[in-house]
Amino acid sequence: MNEDSKAVCLAVLAKAPVPGLAKTRLIPALGAVGAARLQRRFTQRTLRTALRSGLGPVALWCAPQVQHRFFQALRRSGVPLALHAQPEGDLGLRMLTALQAGCMHGPTLLMGTDCPALSAAHLKTAAQALQEGADVVCQPAEDGGYVLIGMRQPQPLLFTDMPWSTAEVMPQTRARAQAAGLRLHELPPLWDVDNPEDLPRWHTLFESET
Repeated sequence: MNEDSKAVCLAVLAKAPVPGLAKTRLIPALGAVGAARLQRRFTQRTLRTALRSGLGPVALWCAPQVQHRFFQALRRSGVPLALHAQPEGDLGLRMLTALQAGCMHGPTLLMGTDCPALSAAHLKTAAQALQEGADVVCQPAEDGGYVLIGMRQPQPLLFTDMPWSTAEVMPQTRARAQAAGLRLHELPPLWDVDNPEDLPRWHTLFESET
């Protein structure tokens, strides 16, 4: 990263890999234990991607609690990240809380752990958009949501009363940003892994890397 450029904070929202809690929509294909194992792998992968980007400090927002052994193992391993508890409330409130905390220190990118296709290069491109003046940057998901959102200042209007987990998320985000006069920069869409039919693409990606 150029020495004159401002660091961009990275925040990752993650559930603990608890059977029956994590990746529940994949349980019919993988079983509860298998879905939890995949959540563990996806979280580790997302953190590696965030750290490899070299953009700035990385924070992991944990649910249901920071004290879960998986999160504490990450802390003991020396991985350079801060751990925070996700607040109670819907997804919008949890995302907004993480962004508010990050934006106190600079532009912030927020992501979940469901997009194994997200790379350090994608993060750098999103960060560059913020550094060049965008108010909001989004990497849409093919299913109508988004896999990454970033901003220079918190924008509560993008997280309140949003129909999360539907194909309306990105269209409503786009419309709300436009109505508020925000400069929204959209990146090319990526795929994520939410349902059993998404698993073949993950298997192909994983096999290509091993």
